[in-house]
Amino acid sequence: MRLFAIIYSLAGPTLAGILITAALTMNMFTSRAMIASAVIGFIVALPISWFVAKQINENM
Repeated sequence: MRLFAIIYSLAGPTLAGILITAALTMNMFTSRAMIASAVIGFIVALPISWFVAKQINENM
């Protein structure tokens, strides 16, 4: 669980930032688009972080 939290603390903001940058690139300057992009990034980071942490634990 600790490894998952560490990975999520890095992956969540990274994915949120990538999606916000993508939204800005597509000229979606509304606050609704920015918030939605950030929330989707943080949600998508959950299973990714879990999978990466699981793989690291299995290979140790």
